[in-house]
Amino acid sequence: MDVQDPSLTELLPVLADRLPALLAEVRSALGEEWPDYADFLDEHQVEVAVAADAALRRLVTMAGASTSDNGIGPELFEEIGRIQWREGRDLSALLGAYQVGARVCWHHVSAAAVEIGVEPRTLASLAEAVFFFVDKLSSSSARGYVLEQSEEAATRERQRDELVGLLLSDRADQAAVRAAAARAGWTVPGEVGVVLIQRDSPIGHRVLARMDASCLVFSRPPLLGAIVPDPSRPGLRRRLGLTLRGAGAVVGVAVPPDRLPASLQIAEIAARLQRTGVLVDDPVFTDEHLDAIIVHREPRLLEALRGQVLGPLKEATPASRERLVETLGAWLRHMGDRQAIAAELHVHPQTVRYRLAKLHELFGDDLDDPEMRARLMLALSWGEPHAPAAEPVSSS
Repeated sequence: MDVQDPSLTELLPVLADRLPALLAEVRSALGEEWPDYADFLDEHQVEVAVAADAALRRLVTMAGASTSDNGIGPELFEEIGRIQWREGRDLSALLGAYQVGARVCWHHVSAAAVEIGVEPRTLASLAEAVFFFVDKLSSSSARGYVLEQSEEAATRERQRDELVGLLLSDRADQAAVRAAAARAGWTVPGEVGVVLIQRDSPIGHRVLARMDASCLVFSRPPLLGAIVPDPSRPGLRRRLGLTLRGAGAVVGVAVPPDRLPASLQIAEIAARLQRTGVLVDDPVFTDEHLDAIIVHREPRLLEALRGQVLGPLKEATPASRERLVETLGAWLRHMGDRQAIAAELHVHPQTVRYRLAKLHELFGDDLDDPEMRARLMLALSWGEPHAPAAEPVSSS
């Protein structure tokens, strides 16, 4: 069928006469459920009328040719779909409005076609053109909506990653953090804490996947974890303790956002101590182990201190040295209480008495020096140099 078909040619001026009534009916139909769209038609009457006239001419052309060769440019309606997403509107509302427009359009097109005596076959082609046209508009807008959604998600993810990089760096002053957070759509809390997860922990990966958008999940090898807002707020600490159990997790000290690098450094030390068995909590809350973290922060310094203060034991055999070291550590922890020492070490109090006598013989008056005791406490109370040897209760 050719567009020069007399019935179709005559249809164009009739539709042009009906155009104001058609737009008024569309505006009325939209007013109940989609008032914003109706207001748009009111505010842009001239532009809408020009576009509608062009659309009607296209419909007549499509009816006179093949609907598969429709020549509809998708760019405009893709952009409409993108705008729909950017403004936070539901795609179904836009597609519903298209359907309303299609019904009203078909009502006027069919009435005009009947008025001038268009043949049934041509009328069927017009109906097909109307709904094919609207289907293409809907598809283009849906594509634009999804593209904008995915592109915005990718952009937001990149901005959140940049924010994480800033927070974990030494450039995290308050102004920079607030600017980066605004770009990423993240509300800056009063305090933040870092949660570190062992990379090979399936439980840890599941926990991170379930965290909400207020938490900034990151993977920066070798680090894997999340920045958690206000970790000291009531209830959150207990929830973290429950959800992180079994994940090999470390929870850093709560600090202002611009001081997070210091908290991260403490958490990294705690993670190392967790891996080496010095800290055995599950998970490890660093604010409960600051003493151990301070002592073990620099392993070489700790070993140097131990080598210095335990010098009197260097001539002892390895087995004897281990027994004396574990006894010395227990003596310091229990402030000389022999019964408590015996209970901790699972030995007879007489064995404790024998070992303490040996220690006083080796260390002399140094064991009565408060400063020396303090140094020994630092060297021994957060993990002894060697694991204590097993010993029967009756041994001496």
